[in-house]
Amino acid sequence: MSRIGKKPVPIPAGVTAKLDGQSIAVKGAKGELKFDAPAEVVIKIEGNVIHVNPINQEKRSRAMWGTTRARVQNLVVGVTKGFEKKLEINGVGYKAAVAGKNLQLSLGFSHDVLYPIPAGVSITTPKPTEVTITGIDKREVGQIAAEIRAFRRPEPYKGKGVKYVGEFIFRKEGKKK
Repeated sequence: MSRIGKKPVPIPAGVTAKLDGQSIAVKGAKGELKFDAPAEVVIKIEGNVIHVNPINQEKRSRAMWGTTRARVQNLVVGVTKGFEKKLEINGVGYKAAVAGKNLQLSLGFSHDVLYPIPAGVSITTPKPTEVTITGIDKREVGQIAAEIRAFRRPEPYKGKGVKYVGEFIFRKEGKKK
């Protein structure tokens, strides 16, 4: 049995949830999000809570049970609080700046990397070595952070590159003379 799936998802004040077959739409102060649930689960809205249950006890149904409940929870949290990812840039001359609708990254290449900022997500640079990504869709915010990090992953010798704030980079000693 899924421990996560058993928990009901509370709907806070100011948030409305509509169910249309297997599609759930959640609307709140920050915006509206939709999710199409897989056919292996059943979603019910009872009062101010959302319940997710599996259709049967097959392996796929049980696997989708907890996953669907977590996705529904992310919808509710996204339209109330939103999500945020922070990246840190380490390296001599490495920096970031928002230029119009693009994020301009100087990462030691012969050219600057321009990353277009998608609609529904805001990217800010409080310092030249920090990037903050905020939005209501957790999956989209995480994907954008991963794409920006992929331009220059942190290397293990000097730690240069783009990393998540709080991420531990295993450092190597290097060759001895």
